[in-house]
Amino acid sequence: MLIAANLRRLLACACVAGLLTACGGGTTKATIGGTVSGLTSGTSVSLRNSDGDTLTISANQSFTFPTEVAAGDTYTVTVLTQPVGQTCTVGNGTGTIDSTGSDVSNVTIACTATSSVGGTLSGLASGNSVWLATNGSTLALAANGAFAFPGLLSAGTAYSVTVVQQPAQQTCSVTNPSGTVVSGSMASVTVTCQ
Repeated sequence: MLIAANLRRLLACACVAGLLTACGGGTTKATIGGTVSGLTSGTSVSLRNSDGDTLTISANQSFTFPTEVAAGDTYTVTVLTQPVGQTCTVGNGTGTIDSTGSDVSNVTIACTATSSVGGTLSGLASGNSVWLATNGSTLALAANGAFAFPGLLSAGTAYSVTVVQQPAQQTCSVTNPSGTVVSGSMASVTVTCQ
């Protein structure tokens, strides 16, 4: 009697387990993540996984995409939006989730500077533009927000940002317009239009 009752319980458990597996209850999934390094303070990088997941990261840190990926499926991590004044590259960004659904945590996002001088613009009226110059380089800005002059200057190089063409019916001024380039960081100026 006791053996028969135990046998019925075992068969019931096996049937339930079989149903769960057949219905997808046994599907193994994994998370995709890694680390961001070299990102300049005050900037952000947006990442995308091949399944459409996106993340915006604003500091050097670990990250994990919110949607899990099923065992056997592939993933591809790309940079969706580069940070201002930097270029970020992806390492270990593609692969296939193994059959056990092991989490992926070795994706690397390495950011390097592409500009030595940049900053933020505010107060510019819609439809207007302002022209800035520094160290022989000019830059036209048509929208408020972060900006960066193209190119890297050697550490110790002096810079001076000036407004070379004001927007129509506005006057823009520069705060912290000059200084010396420091290795590994982007000089930050503020341009305010009224």
